[in-house]
Amino acid sequence: MVLKEVEIKNEAGLHARPATLLIKTAAQFKSDVVLITGNKEVNAKSIMGIMAMGAVKGEKIEVRADGLDEKEALEAIVSLFETNFGE
Repeated sequence: MVLKEVEIKNEAGLHARPATLLIKTAAQFKSDVVLITGNKEVNAKSIMGIMAMGAVKGEKIEVRADGLDEKEALEAIVSLFETNFGE
């Protein structure tokens, strides 16, 4: 298991477009990928879970990956946050 804390930098937070990109990226990996904020823990491959988080700009989220390709999965997801999901 690997994890890293990231910060949401998008003005609109983790809205539909970045959430969709996040899900598509997470789905490329066999590892379980989870987003954790406060007391919420959601599957990064679930649009409903991500949208229900209601994550806003400036919020810190822990990304956790666990599985055969966990390091690659974590790097890919963290990269999305670091590049503001291309926005």
